[in-house]
Amino acid sequence: MDLLRHLRHFVVVARELHFGRAAEALGMAQPPLSQSIQRLERELAVELFDRSRRQVRLTTAGQLLLGEADELLAGERRVRHLMRQVREGALGVFRAGVPPETPAVTLRALLDRLAAAAPGLDVDLHELTSGEQVRMLAEGRLDAGLLHHPVQADGLRFGPPVDVPVGVLLPRASPLARPREVALADLAGLDLVGPPRPTAPGWYDHVLDVCRRHGFTPRRVRPARNPEFIFGLLLAGGAVALEPAASARLQPRIAWRPLVGAPLVKRTSAAWPDRSAHPAAVMFAQLAAEVLAAEEPPPPAPVVPSARPWPVLFDTTHH
Repeated sequence: MDLLRHLRHFVVVARELHFGRAAEALGMAQPPLSQSIQRLERELAVELFDRSRRQVRLTTAGQLLLGEADELLAGERRVRHLMRQVREGALGVFRAGVPPETPAVTLRALLDRLAAAAPGLDVDLHELTSGEQVRMLAEGRLDAGLLHHPVQADGLRFGPPVDVPVGVLLPRASPLARPREVALADLAGLDLVGPPRPTAPGWYDHVLDVCRRHGFTPRRVRPARNPEFIFGLLLAGGAVALEPAASARLQPRIAWRPLVGAPLVKRTSAAWPDRSAHPAAVMFAQLAAEVLAAEEPPPPAPVVPSARPWPVLFDTTHH
């Protein structure tokens, strides 16, 4: 028996005290409505309406049931609304991963957008490399993440990608910082500093492959994750890093120059499991793409060589 449906019929009849008007309000014929009330009475083993007079009246049982029915139906509406919010990804806990190098302003913008779109959603954010995120997504310990491509993993769906040009980070005092662009082949004989392979295996392999194809085989690949450590290695001389322009904003003595022909582009997108996807995953992917695209700054202007305030730490013109 569909108790809630019969209670809804009962409440309308109890308000109208007229089966004809109640049937019209419910958009149904009167005979099925009368049968619904009779079934409810049989189920509860009471008479809900006094039909002995020309006017329909509530019995004592009917009067008591009316108050209870209102509360039950209001509770049903709350439950349905709650479940619809969960279904739409507006409630519950959402576990998301972001790369460790994500700027604070980007994280703040992403969290603000998520809070505005789904105020009841509890976003549990984790600082994780792409490699860690892929593993946790596969294990069901993460609902979505922001990954650097290429991603070598099955069973994932991806949101809109955001492409960011990759250039070279090097000391402002370096002769390589004088031109507006730097060719990868011009970096020959230098070390390459960057995150270790396990952090993003696909991206790591892609970078080295592009470098070799464009005439740059690093003397050594020096793993470094912390920005300050990366900058320290660069300022010590003999090394460069390949990163987006935003990385140079953290250290005034480091310059960023675009690569000739733009052979490297860092692609980032949200990813989530193909099966049993969290309802908020698609929303997260869209908002993340919008925030990442908006946060991408214009390339910095090149430094005029004559205005260089720092000494030359290394000169690649003499080998």
